[in-house]
Amino acid sequence: MLDAGADRVEGQAANGGHGDGVVAFVDAQEPLLRVPRHRTRGRFGHFATLPIPDTTASVTEAERALDELGADGVTLLANSRGTYLGGSGQDRLWQTLDDRGAVVFVHPADLPARVVDGIPPFAADFLLDTTRAAYLLVRNGIVRRFPSIRFLLSHAGGFVPYASHRMAVTIAGESGRSPLDVLDDFRAFYFDTALSSSPAALPTLLAFARPGHVLFGSDWPFAPTPAGQYFANGLDTGGVPTPARPLPLRLRQSARRTAARLAFKLVQP
Repeated sequence: MLDAGADRVEGQAANGGHGDGVVAFVDAQEPLLRVPRHRTRGRFGHFATLPIPDTTASVTEAERALDELGADGVTLLANSRGTYLGGSGQDRLWQTLDDRGAVVFVHPADLPARVVDGIPPFAADFLLDTTRAAYLLVRNGIVRRFPSIRFLLSHAGGFVPYASHRMAVTIAGESGRSPLDVLDDFRAFYFDTALSSSPAALPTLLAFARPGHVLFGSDWPFAPTPAGQYFANGLDTGGVPTPARPLPLRLRQSARRTAARLAFKLVQP
């Protein structure tokens, strides 16, 4: 049983909305997340969902949530109606979040493309969506120019650990930077283990991520219970690189020790 947890408004509910409707949705939801924290102080926290791609409204909501409501971070969709994080016109938002050393939880949404028959979006599209956002955040210098933001990628970063060298070489070819320099920016991300602690995915993540940059995640309550249990069990039974380094066990222990309000103060290796 975990001693701490974090909750969020499911960002996809706001995806596809427009203008004032999205802002009204976010405004209506955020105060509800304060109630359980007051009842169980130190055990629960919340991330505030921002009404991206409206940058001005997102700045206003970030200031309110972080400065007044005591949010522990913010949630941003990887893309909103085809506008990806890391695109143009978002610097004012990044500066607001950087000034506050904010945790930014990046969650995928539906791809801005037709769904392929027979492939549920959560099976593959969500992983690509997160990867696209991470690519642009690195390619366009957001990670480097706003170093106080702690970006947390859901689902082990999508394809980021697996494709990191391929993406780094591509960006290096465009920018003239060293591939290792670009790769270091990708390794600046934090990653959660939601639906990702399998014997195939977890070793890749642990081999790529910096020490202390992997956090426990379950995707509860949105993921089906059997799926959540399957991957949670993987922290105990699968993905251990060597018997001498039981990292999945350490991840579970860190999840028990770390309160949601201190989730960004990561457990040291």
